[in-house]
Amino acid sequence: MSQTIRHPEILDIARRDGKVSVDGLAAHFGVTLQTIRRDLADLAEAGRLERVHGGAVLPSGTSNIAYEERRRLNAEGKAAMARACAARIPEDCAVFLNIGTSTEAVAAALIHHRNLMVVTNNMNVAAILAHKSDCDVIVTGGRLRHADGGLVGTLAREAVGRFKFDVAVIGCSALDADGEILDYDVQEVGVSQAILARARRTMLLADHMKLSRTAPARIASLADVDEVFTDRDLPPALALRCAEWGTRVKVACAEA
Repeated sequence: MSQTIRHPEILDIARRDGKVSVDGLAAHFGVTLQTIRRDLADLAEAGRLERVHGGAVLPSGTSNIAYEERRRLNAEGKAAMARACAARIPEDCAVFLNIGTSTEAVAAALIHHRNLMVVTNNMNVAAILAHKSDCDVIVTGGRLRHADGGLVGTLAREAVGRFKFDVAVIGCSALDADGEILDYDVQEVGVSQAILARARRTMLLADHMKLSRTAPARIASLADVDEVFTDRDLPPALALRCAEWGTRVKVACAEA
């Protein structure tokens, strides 16, 4: 198998799992360790991966990957998290869903809930719930981020301040090993912080891939949210800290 065939598949595996290992790729492709090391070196030189001990990870940076690619990544894991999250949201309540493909999955999972008020700065969430007659959908306004339908900036942040939500559901772009919740867009971060401040109960959706990525802007800490929904066990040290903080962690497995 030539490297022109291996390279795209290596990137697909990295996007799916957040990282790749030399040993795992060598076994997967049936080639030598040295061949995989050369492949990873080539991909790192092209800026597609970052080398780490024993393998490579998706590159860190100051900008997020494209929305359509994010929407496809780990779709089954996101759907499982969304179902678990929706199961914790009661009917007859006010909910905020922010920007992100995971929160869009939650919107889809809420389709059978009754008598909800859903406030959102995500045009895609509003579209998902637009035809649900017993759901009152309120869009914050703000500057439209054309790449993903998000509404950010001062208008969005000020609109959030007019409400008190029963439940707030947010996503993130990255999650540090010490529990810091991170994102790329400072304007989006400001809205997320306002959402957390105006909610009685707060929930974060972060799949396992978020732990292998970095982003420059801090939203909050896992200590500041009530519940975290993910698709794989957190690293033991972080799971222990969540227990100390009183942050509930729910691991949702994709359906077989």
